[in-house]
Amino acid sequence: MPVLVLDDALIARLKYSSRRASFFCHAVESLDRALRERGSQLTVRRGPLVATLRALAKGAQAQGVVWSYSYDAQGIRDEAELQSAFEESGLRAIGVHDAPAVPPEETTAAKASPGDGYVALAPYAEVWRAAEMASYEAPLLLRFAQADLTNEPLPSPHEFGCTDTEERASAALASDQLRHFLEYDAPQYTEAVNVPAEDRTSRLSAHLSFGTIAARSIVRETQQRAENGLLLAEERASFRRFLRSLAQRDFFLQLAWYHCADEKRSLQEKMRTFPFAEKHAELESWKEGRTGYPLVDAGIRQLHQTGWMHPRVRSVAASFLCFDLGVDWRVGLQEWDRHLIEDDPALAIGNWQWVAGVGADLAAYPRIYNPIKQARRFDPHGKYVRHWIPELAHRPAVLLRSPEALALELPLYGSAGYPQPVLDHAREARAFLSSYNEFIGQAGVPQSSPR
Repeated sequence: MPVLVLDDALIARLKYSSRRASFFCHAVESLDRALRERGSQLTVRRGPLVATLRALAKGAQAQGVVWSYSYDAQGIRDEAELQSAFEESGLRAIGVHDAPAVPPEETTAAKASPGDGYVALAPYAEVWRAAEMASYEAPLLLRFAQADLTNEPLPSPHEFGCTDTEERASAALASDQLRHFLEYDAPQYTEAVNVPAEDRTSRLSAHLSFGTIAARSIVRETQQRAENGLLLAEERASFRRFLRSLAQRDFFLQLAWYHCADEKRSLQEKMRTFPFAEKHAELESWKEGRTGYPLVDAGIRQLHQTGWMHPRVRSVAASFLCFDLGVDWRVGLQEWDRHLIEDDPALAIGNWQWVAGVGADLAAYPRIYNPIKQARRFDPHGKYVRHWIPELAHRPAVLLRSPEALALELPLYGSAGYPQPVLDHAREARAFLSSYNEFIGQAGVPQSSPR
């Protein structure tokens, strides 16, 4: 008997982002429709998670409860409480690893050294590639119970204060999107993942986070396409690059699974006391996409308008916050959470810590992205910048990629409504590295080694 419980925590989270709420409601509606085609329906309840499920199980005379594990700290705590409550009631309580393509325990079992999970991507990815992906989709030999219970209405966007209902979500849409990507875009993924103007990445992050498609399905279909003997070497390399992105997604999930207690703390112990700032005079400029650095601002505006940002630009914009402004990565995490459709707190934390140089990335120094050089390399004609920043739509490309021309012409931008740079990137990057080196020297903590 499929069940959805809308408790206070879930309702509050959906109210936080209108696009996320819209996507969620459409995904739930699609799921219910698919269940009705199979002679069942989604049972909906609103109330405290444990008490609601326990009462529902008793009313349905259920013998057990099964759920898909969460990977954020609060979700893990809630599910531990759920498991204890059901076991005390004499019911079987079974959690399953449905979100990752490969369960954390499976990759951990292959570790040569002791310890829980991996904190370095390279050895993890090697083990991940060798894992066999399970399949639960076909043939679908499930029988759904016909429970004679009163049901509550499906959630609607208006329930979460959301008037935007443009976000569509369903398993069929996700499958079509995957097929299109694998056919037309995945063979050029190595380039697409770095060229924001083309927008040819899979765009499946929201579907993955809400379960309208399984990571296992994406991996299996990608592997099958990669085995095509007619592919060029470059195309085959692109499929491998996409698979590595999926491996990195699983890597962050297993990292959160084993380190959930430290969710909001830097994974690297030596960086937990680094003096990142909570505020900056230009923090609002970053939030509004008005830093005077076109690539950064274009990414922020894409996020505000669509609920998504190109992966290359995410790294550049996050780097600007952490290193140019010196602001704590958790400030950025919270800000982007208000706009992103995807709902994967564990992945968001892993990626933010990676960029900020405080997490699983074990590089000797923080990777500070130069926003002008990044624009020159990955948006040389200014196509991406012009699309998202109307003020610059008619400016010559050379002004968008040349630091010298940018400095000379910014007064003209100001007259058109686009700001001058709020800071000098080169100076701020040097200042941050100086503070970082001083901090590391005072801490006297050797750089961690990959496990």
